[in-house]
Amino acid sequence: MIDFNTLQKGAQIGSTTVFVNRGDLVRYAGASGDFNPIHFNERFATEVGLPGVIAHGMFTMGAAVQLVTDWAGDPGAIIDYQSRFTKPVPVADPDGTNPSDAPGTAIDIVGTIGALDAEARTARVDLSVSVEGTKVLIKAQAVVQL
Repeated sequence: MIDFNTLQKGAQIGSTTVFVNRGDLVRYAGASGDFNPIHFNERFATEVGLPGVIAHGMFTMGAAVQLVTDWAGDPGAIIDYQSRFTKPVPVADPDGTNPSDAPGTAIDIVGTIGALDAEARTARVDLSVSVEGTKVLIKAQAVVQL
């Protein structure tokens, strides 16, 4: 259990790397009902100006907030979560010749306490979400009731 009184603005709550591959996109499409071809059809994605197949924005957003859920210990503690999508998350089709292709695209996530509200006993966790050093989400913020 997190002791609200020990939290400090600017303190890091943790970091993680989440890998997404084409199989994950297929499973997410089935679960979400989002069958937009930019998430599975390379030719279509490039024809509309994308660098190739990209991850679902909501997949990326959901993967990022898992860090906060793990830290809080209770998904119900997150009372607000929002973000803005800034860059697509390209998910390459591994050709099988490079073993490093197997896990997929690495999404790097770092969580930091952005604000504390002693009266409401909430902490705002700011998430830095990037792929290869480029931020793919901005203003990714989760408010946690403690």
